[in-house]
Amino acid sequence: MHQELLINGVFIGGPCDQSIGKTQHSSPYDGKLVGTAAEAGWSEFTAAIDAAETAFESWQFSTPKTRADLLNRVAFLVRERFTELAELMAEEIGKPITQSEAEVTRLAITFELAAKLALQNHTREIDVSHDSCSKNVRVTATRVPVGPILAIVPYNWPLNLAAHKIAPALAAGNTVVVKTPSMGTLCTLALGRIIHEAGCPDGVVNVLNTVPALAQKAALDPRIKMLSFTGSPQVGWMLKELLPKKRVSLELGGDATAVIAPDSDIDHAIEKLIPGAFAYAGQICISLQHILCHETRYLEFREKFTRATESVQTGNPLDRTVTCGPMISSEAADNAIALIEDAENHGAKLLTGGHRIGNIIEPAVIESPTRQMRIGIEEAFAPLVTIQSYSTDDQAINWINSSQFGIHAALFTQDQARIQTYFNNLETGGLIINNSPSLRFDAMPYGGIKNSGFGREGVANTFHEMTEDKVLVQTEN
Repeated sequence: MHQELLINGVFIGGPCDQSIGKTQHSSPYDGKLVGTAAEAGWSEFTAAIDAAETAFESWQFSTPKTRADLLNRVAFLVRERFTELAELMAEEIGKPITQSEAEVTRLAITFELAAKLALQNHTREIDVSHDSCSKNVRVTATRVPVGPILAIVPYNWPLNLAAHKIAPALAAGNTVVVKTPSMGTLCTLALGRIIHEAGCPDGVVNVLNTVPALAQKAALDPRIKMLSFTGSPQVGWMLKELLPKKRVSLELGGDATAVIAPDSDIDHAIEKLIPGAFAYAGQICISLQHILCHETRYLEFREKFTRATESVQTGNPLDRTVTCGPMISSEAADNAIALIEDAENHGAKLLTGGHRIGNIIEPAVIESPTRQMRIGIEEAFAPLVTIQSYSTDDQAINWINSSQFGIHAALFTQDQARIQTYFNNLETGGLIINNSPSLRFDAMPYGGIKNSGFGREGVANTFHEMTEDKVLVQTEN
């Protein structure tokens, strides 16, 4: 397989084109070559920005129906190529096939949600009747597009997180330049081809595989009006510092915690938390990283959760029984092992797992972490979960709030008063009740606080981030 760049409606960098560099993309599971991709230099990147700027002049005035029809056609083509896209994702980034299929399903839903949003009325009346000067005056505010947007996509959701940037941007009338992830490149370029084949006007969506330094240079270009970034906190905050006057949305890391209250159904909790911790080898921003179980239920929970962890299937991501596939790279696997070793060296106990075969890390349960250990400080982004007991709700809330991150937390309880206490006091972007903190719906606001970033994704929220109010004041004679 070979994928080309999409710039101004033209595919550039075919397999025989010697003027464009190429990158190779291999399976993290067995090292097999999955495909190659054209690689953009600065001349290609600036051409894409030129195209997006030019296309914006007309696309911003396209009709809601034109935008919605395009988005619905993309969703239709995604469903037609369901198997092709899912298998490509499983091979290129090692996401187990059933989880890859779930992402492709969500990919189509995201475009359909954006299509519905495009058809909504985004003009509202402003009541100014409180002012005596408002007689015969009508004030309206309309959400209008901000302009060309640079979207930087992460490897772990190379299709649906690309869609969470592209689809709302198109619905709003913006144009987009997409920087693909360095791993997951083939997937995101494949999505660009589908968008083109759906009839996207030239220059409205441009998709590039390139090095991070050029994406940083592009973010500084004044023609780019907004940066939408999903990735590591280190890179995200660095880009924000470089862009103090530019609109920026950051979706960064997390270390989600689940709390098992005294009245919880432990078997139900484990059923939800095992995939929440170990699906895609924990390489999800809201993967479960820590579990706090009330001291009255702790021994029961520890035994059952450890046993359930040992039954998690690892291996070939194309095997439908596999939950936990490979880490994305040998460096990522090295870091997972280093986190385990650091925890053990500082007094934690490895209850199960942690063995490595190639890039696969056996799901691990680590008992009694502290916030002084690396796994208590950093985002693991690996199939590693810590467990410990707690005695009071205040203690559990304080543990969660002591993190540098804050996207989702989970609470297993039937007590409505307890739910409200946690909701009111947790420093997180969301609280999930009786389910994994990894639960996310594409229509809901999603994002974090503290070092997890700012701004919210979710189709309607991203639409709002990518638009601004323009006010019309009309005085009748």
